[in-house]
Amino acid sequence: MKSVQELKKTANQLRIDVVEMLAEAGSGHPGGSLSSAEIVTALYFDVMKHKPENPNWEGRDYFIMSKGHSVPVQYAAMARSGYFPVEELMTLRKLNSRLQGHPSRANLPGIETSTGSLGQGLSVAVGISLGLKLDKKQNRIYCLMGDGEQDEGQIWEAAMAAAHFKLDNLCGIVDANGLQIDGFTKDVMNIEPLAKKYDSFGWNVLEIKGNNMEEVLTAFEKAKTAKEKPTVIIAHTIKGKGVSFMENKAGWHGRAPTKEEAKIAVAELEKNG
Repeated sequence: MKSVQELKKTANQLRIDVVEMLAEAGSGHPGGSLSSAEIVTALYFDVMKHKPENPNWEGRDYFIMSKGHSVPVQYAAMARSGYFPVEELMTLRKLNSRLQGHPSRANLPGIETSTGSLGQGLSVAVGISLGLKLDKKQNRIYCLMGDGEQDEGQIWEAAMAAAHFKLDNLCGIVDANGLQIDGFTKDVMNIEPLAKKYDSFGWNVLEIKGNNMEEVLTAFEKAKTAKEKPTVIIAHTIKGKGVSFMENKAGWHGRAPTKEEAKIAVAELEKNG
């Protein structure tokens, strides 16, 4: 198990991987991948039970990347934890690559479900959680959503079902970076008060600074202690975190950096990491 300092360095490495792979691909979504680096790092390198050498291990915890466009950071975590060679990251979005622009269960072992149509991931997570409960298994399910994704009605149908079935093996995480493809979430479709909404739906609600590794780890530990309620961690993050010219800019939701921009970004990450 890595120390907190080692986890912080790993999150920084994942950010470097994201920038480099998107620049190589010439397309992709950096903003939400960078904002969720601490969350994904904590899950893959500390919180979740999983075996990269045996992706379908029955005792594993499940991770669902509901905001599928942010899968580059998941690929980076998977490569760095041993699911496939790190060099394969540079095949992102290329013809015949296993690393599609959105998660494809058919292509890559370790991807639990194909996502990309926003709002669907939480429903899948609820189904898995319920199935495991019925089988009296102890696996946990983690579902990472975007805050813009909270606009989708299906999220709230799934949230209602999760509370109804008392799915305390389910932990949802909202990467609340305040931006989506068309601008600030508060302007596109105001989702606040988000914490009160989930609370009213019967969830255990935790609010944290999602780019603070210590707070992320503490929240995941608290989530494990919740009984007869699903937990949602509302993680307040910075879109494009770690690259100054990308931070809090909606324009970097779905634009890959050029090779020259990537060099500048990686230099900044290496300096600050």
